[in-house]
Amino acid sequence: MLLESRVFLLLLSVVFLAKHSLVAGFSQSLDSDFTFTLPAGQKECFYQTMKNDASLEIEYQVLDGAGLDVDFYLSSPDGQILASDFRKSDGVHTVETHDGDYMICFDNTFSTVSEKIIFFELILDNMGDTDNAEEWKEYVHGTDMLDMKLEDIMATINSVKARLGKSLQIQTVLRAFEARDRNLQESNYERVNVWSCTNLVIMLVVSGIQVYVLRSLFEDKRATRT
Repeated sequence: MLLESRVFLLLLSVVFLAKHSLVAGFSQSLDSDFTFTLPAGQKECFYQTMKNDASLEIEYQVLDGAGLDVDFYLSSPDGQILASDFRKSDGVHTVETHDGDYMICFDNTFSTVSEKIIFFELILDNMGDTDNAEEWKEYVHGTDMLDMKLEDIMATINSVKARLGKSLQIQTVLRAFEARDRNLQESNYERVNVWSCTNLVIMLVVSGIQVYVLRSLFEDKRATRT
């Protein structure tokens, strides 16, 4: 009976934790990614609303376009430049935030011909309401009978959630790398085909000219009398 009671209390704690602490603890991290086309000679900006004591992480990559480079900068709500890159193909930046709209800009004005395909990912931490994060403790009784405390359960679940989120982030970044490599390979394939056809045409023309010149050297142009 004692073993059954311990198991029953553990199940009740886990169920309650799933209904309350998961909502409070898991809603604090947000992850989203975007892919867009940046035309030549233009600049594109995005805005993200942040809260106090939160964290904003942005990772970007240029998937396609001549040079695979772009200008990037991140500015705070008061207009201060927090991070910037000049003509880079990828980058990662993390900043601590306060209330306001943060501006994320990608600049392709230095290119007058080539458009760029850009992928970027935003990871927002500590964006949830943490006031009710500990309310579940008020409704749980008998935790002294459990070998594992509910705090340990919550820490374990949060750890699993963080690792799953990191795995998803890595998979998204790897897909972006794969797309960029595929675009680069297709571009190189087209260039190889074009130059191969060009060289073939040149070789045929040169061969024809050489045959014509050689035949003209051996032709007897003297008039014959009959």
